[in-house]
Amino acid sequence: MQNYQAAKDALNDKVILVTGAGDGIGKEAALSYARHGASVILLGKTVNKLTAVYDEIIAAGGKEPAIIPLDLKGATAQHYRDMAATIQAEFGKLDGVLHNAGMLGVLSPFEHIDLPTWQDIMQVNVTSAMLMTQALLPVLKKAPRASVVFTSSGVGRKGRAFWGPYAVSKFATEGLMQVIADEYDNSSIRCNCINPGATRTKMRSRAYPGEDINLLKTPADLMWLYLYLMSDDSIAVNGQSLDAQVK
Repeated sequence: MQNYQAAKDALNDKVILVTGAGDGIGKEAALSYARHGASVILLGKTVNKLTAVYDEIIAAGGKEPAIIPLDLKGATAQHYRDMAATIQAEFGKLDGVLHNAGMLGVLSPFEHIDLPTWQDIMQVNVTSAMLMTQALLPVLKKAPRASVVFTSSGVGRKGRAFWGPYAVSKFATEGLMQVIADEYDNSSIRCNCINPGATRTKMRSRAYPGEDINLLKTPADLMWLYLYLMSDDSIAVNGQSLDAQVK
């Protein structure tokens, strides 16, 4: 599967929402989805970053994206319901969601974890994804084959010292994916996780400031898997946690 190459029109006529679309993996996924024919909905908290991605998609001849400025830390269930209603009115369906936005927090010893940081990370990485997916289900059901994808992490499979709230949130992400996948098995909705591995992103550089970034894969190197799980080529894949970097 690591040799997968998406057809140029693999996502034609699909509508795909990408969270954290202003930077890193989310930005690259949004650009890749647009290049393969999707109408992309760009969600993030920084408008100028989303606008830059919008401009890049238009300049490359892609379909006009939509922009949703939203801070997941403060968003409520009503925000997500309103968003779903807007998507329904504008597009009539939603073929895919990439839950990519995430908050790292500060790496620290377990005994130094403070409750506000813990709650913020859980809110952004877990609760927002739950509420958003829940609100979007009616629109996802309008698509003939819908795909929900979470960006997870290796520390969401095996805990690591000092990664505290972030690691726990990614264990929760894996569990959330499995619950949704099992509940909607044999339906038109499938749900999977991607572990991107060590990737050249701003979040990675904050966690490993002394690392040589030239030794890391770029977000573009991982897009084969992000494209595969959003395309109809993966309609039989459900409830899986897949590695974007095959060892």
